Amino acid sequence: MKIGIVTGASSGLGRAYARHIDKIMELDELWLIARRETRLTALADTLDHDCRILALDLTDRESFAVLDRTLEAERPEVAVLISAAGFGKFGEAQDLTARETEEMIALNCHAAVEVTRLCLPYLRRGSQVLEVASCAGFQPLPGMELYAATKAFLLRYTQALRYELRDRGVLVTAVCPYWLKTEFMAVARDTANPDAVRHTPFAMRPEAAAAWSLTLNRLGAGVVTCGPIPFLMRLGGKLLPAGIPMALWDRLRKM
Repeated sequence: MKIGIVTGASSGLGRAYARHIDKIMELDELWLIARRETRLTALADTLDHDCRILALDLTDRESFAVLDRTLEAERPEVAVLISAAGFGKFGEAQDLTARETEEMIALNCHAAVEVTRLCLPYLRRGSQVLEVASCAGFQPLPGMELYAATKAFLLRYTQALRYELRDRGVLVTAVCPYWLKTEFMAVARDTANPDAVRHTPFAMRPEAAAAWSLTLNRLGAGVVTCGPIPFLMRLGGKLLPAGIPMALWDRLRKM
């Protein structure tokens, strides 16, 4: 059985990936993973592929046991894995609650790594793995430092994973988009200091980011920035001392 797996499929970029994969790939099943079962069911009803709904909270360790048992029972070929589950919170370090910090690290870092680890035995030559990081991971960002740090972790993890899997012919890409027109903004502002980042201009459509990143993954790209602004952020993160982009960002976020 040849399948695709999408985490965070109930909304935003994860949902966009599921819809795009449904259009361009031939799979036996598409496995949709997220907390909100109702939304997953509604999405599945719009897709042509047979869908398996796994209503899992990836901040709960038991969810990985469920996924592990399901994979072991089916022994599928994972043709495409999209790790899109994640969230961010605006606010400085003192603004975030213990629960917010714990869940952000658990979902953005541990969940992506654990889902990928469970899928590794089922990847074949030509399988596609896309880990959704962010251009926030290219440099430290005051006012959303924890989110940026989790995405920096995922970026480095994905780059090393790509190197490790190169001889198996598995295509691995870190996806690092700019602001997206999704529920991310509302979730990020639902915090003690929503004005830590006052404006999020030039947001792009998640559908465009999904299509672009899947195409470049097939072409062998290790990092996909999905647009000119994140490309410049990546370049600046490589060429400039960290203090310069941090100072520029700190001014922009307060405007």
